[in-house]
Formats: sequence, structure tokens, C-alpha cells
Amino acid sequence: MKAALLLCALLALPAVADERRSGRDTMSPALRTLQADDGQHPAQLALALGRELWAQGPKACASCHGEPQSLRGVATRYPAWDRGLLDLPGRIQRCRVQHQQQSAWRPEAEPLLALAALVAQQSRGEPLQPPRGPELDAAAARGQRLFTTRIGALNLSCAQCHDERAGLRLGGSLIPQGHVDDYPVYRLEWQSLGSLQRRLRGCLSGVRAAVWDWDSAELLALEVYLSRRSAGLPMQPPGVRP
Repeated sequence: MKAALLLCALLALPAVADERRSGRDTMSPALRTLQADDGQHPAQLALALGRELWAQGPKACASCHGEPQSLRGVATRYPAWDRGLLDLPGRIQRCRVQHQQQSAWRPEAEPLLALAALVAQQSRGEPLQPPRGPELDAAAARGQRLFTTRIGALNLSCAQCHDERAGLRLGGSLIPQGHVDDYPVYRLEWQSLGSLQRRLRGCLSGVRAAVWDWDSAELLALEVYLSRRSAGLPMQPPGVRP
């Protein structure tokens, strides 16, 4: 009887509210509308380039994957482990080099971001589902340490802004919680698409810390941790940010 009463009491407890908010939820109504409207979205030219590249050449993406829609849900499962850590742009680079036998694009190259945005767009509405595994668990633990470690001349950590001060303002802009459900994003200050690594490198520069190399172990570890921190949030890429 006691066990039954305890079970009933537990079932009667209200569900704990998820207080996490996507970065898009903290934007102005105008920017939220811009992101939601495909006709006005500033990344449309990049997405058009992505569709062109998808079908281009004898070893095109389409020759293996068919239509882009076949990759629905794929972007929710990155970063991943496959003989090393890979984020979504890294996977596209590997496919380009190993399967298409082409030279790798430079970091943040327009065609690389265009394809990353096209693939990510297929997972709109899908929850982030970062994979697990020993190597990924180790990377996530390292990423969490990096997230909470003070660095740079300003002696600040990621957590001090995106956990302790989320919702406050810095330089007139609202500080988001730092979730990664909409990457790649089109930032108005960049006037272009950019990857999560570009955003992280910008934060490092902002606190006057040494900026880690593209695809460094540090950046990829932070990506793994941030994806887990954002797990379950519905994706709406490509995002639009100020």
C-alpha cells in the first residue's frame, strides 16, 4: 500500500519545466520573422548554391544520397566520432576528399557552408540528438571544462556569460543561453553564413584569448559539449542572428 501511495504521489508531481531557450527565442520579432520566412531569409542564395553543388559533377552528393531530403535527421547527430571527431562541415569535407576525390575547401568557404546549411535545413523541427560513445563522452567532458574555465585578458568563461548572465545585455545585445540548435547561422554583422566554430573563435577573440585553430581538439570538444547541452531542442537551421 505504501509503495502504491508513493507511486501515486510521484505521478502527481508536476513535470520540471525546461527553462532552456533557443537563441532565436531571444531575438527581436523582426529577426524571428526573418528566420521563419524562407522567402526573405538572407541565406537563400547560399542554400541555392548548396542545391546546385549537391547535383554537380559525376561524383555529386546526389549520386550517393539522392535528394537532400534523404538526409533528414542527419544534422541532429553531429558532432560524431568516425576515426576522429567530426562536425557536420568536417563530414562534408571528408566526403569531398575521400569520395569525390577533390581538394578540401578552406575553413568557412562559401560552398562548404552552403552544403552544410542545405543538409542542416533538412532537419528542421527535429530535436538535437547528439550521439554517445567513449570518445564522445571524453570530448564532452573536456568541452565542459573549457566552457567553465576563465580565459583571456578579460578572465571570463563561457559559463559566466551564457549561464550566469543569460538574458542580460552586453553592448546593447541580449546574451543568449548559448545553444547550438540553428547552426550554421547567418549573422547580420558578418553579412554571411558562418559555422559554430566561427562563432566560438569570435568569442575567444572577444575575451582576448588565444584563438584556437580551425577543427582543433578544443573547438570540437566544445561543439560536443554544446550539442549535449542543447539536446532535445528543435532545430531550425539556418538561423538568423544580429
